[in-house]
Amino acid sequence: MCRDYLRPALLIFASIAIGVVGWSGHVLLLPVALGFPVLWSIARTRSVAALISAGYFLAASRGLPQGVAAFYSSDIWPGLLLWLCASLGFVAVHLVLWTNKDSVRPFRYFLAAVIMTIPPFGITGWAHPITAAGVLFPGWGWWGLGFMTAGLAGLITRIWPAVAIALIGLWLWSAAIWTDPTLPEGWSGVDLELGASLGRDVGLHRQRVLIATVRGAADDGARYVVLPESALGFWTPTVERLWTGASGDTDVTVIVGAVMVDPKGYDNVLVAIDRRRGRILYRERMPVPGSMWQPWRSWFGENGGARTDFFANPVVSIGAGRAAPLICYEQLIVWPVLQSMLHDPDFIIAVGNGWWTDGTSIVPIQRAVTTAWAKLFAKSLVTAFNT
Repeated sequence: MCRDYLRPALLIFASIAIGVVGWSGHVLLLPVALGFPVLWSIARTRSVAALISAGYFLAASRGLPQGVAAFYSSDIWPGLLLWLCASLGFVAVHLVLWTNKDSVRPFRYFLAAVIMTIPPFGITGWAHPITAAGVLFPGWGWWGLGFMTAGLAGLITRIWPAVAIALIGLWLWSAAIWTDPTLPEGWSGVDLELGASLGRDVGLHRQRVLIATVRGAADDGARYVVLPESALGFWTPTVERLWTGASGDTDVTVIVGAVMVDPKGYDNVLVAIDRRRGRILYRERMPVPGSMWQPWRSWFGENGGARTDFFANPVVSIGAGRAAPLICYEQLIVWPVLQSMLHDPDFIIAVGNGWWTDGTSIVPIQRAVTTAWAKLFAKSLVTAFNT
């Protein structure tokens, strides 16, 4: 009787460990997440497969309760509720598609992986093992994604030990020769440590501090300077005039996060500003569900919340290049970056405002994920985060 409980307990414990280590924020540890499909496939019952899925997902997203509590200045309970609700989709998909039939299990997992990649389930498709493709197959692009998909399917079969050995070999080789993505020539990403005040303190003094920061980067030779999400606060004609006027006779272009508000809601955007004008460069495709995107408001005839542009503007033109922008939450899920890569951009711009993640691994995970995708598709990467 003890054995009947020991094996499931060990599998669940192992899934938690895989979630913690694989999603610790170190890019070279992302392949640890490939242990999840193995554990899921060797579960002997559907209920154990569900618990393995829950253990992995909750461990991987363990920073959410503390982050939500910090964001709303509340106790831990709202964060715990959101954490558990977010896991329901992942667990439900893997619960329904689990099977004890060896012949169809690889297809079932492939289907689960696809479902967790695209909306609606892909909206909370965090901690996707496919992200490890950037570590195992750097520079292979879509071929690498295909081989990673085949590898995931192979981990669900009876020959999974042989597949695992092959993937571990690729992992060790990649780690031995690993280099981070390059920065595009003439570009500079500026990290800030302004905490919760960024985007909330929109006074003239703060704007002048940011302008001075940009000028410092320009003095170092940058022609394009990227600032974090929400750095400008609200994008208004007054802010535009201030920034264009402050550009003087320099040729620097600033890519900076801002918010555009109207009576029906708001857009989380990236703005491009030079000495002539400012323009909306990018509208966030997938804001954070719950705290930003609140679709239920429209059900009750209410306005408010961030708008989604799901599949809009996957690539934007800036200067002589084309960029794939990813704002904050978009870095944690799969479909925005893959949609952008279909258009073959020259580089990736990743920005975030992660002051509320202090004490968690969320921002390091965002950096690791964007690094992995940039390496997979051999793209340059510009990042700018506020903490």
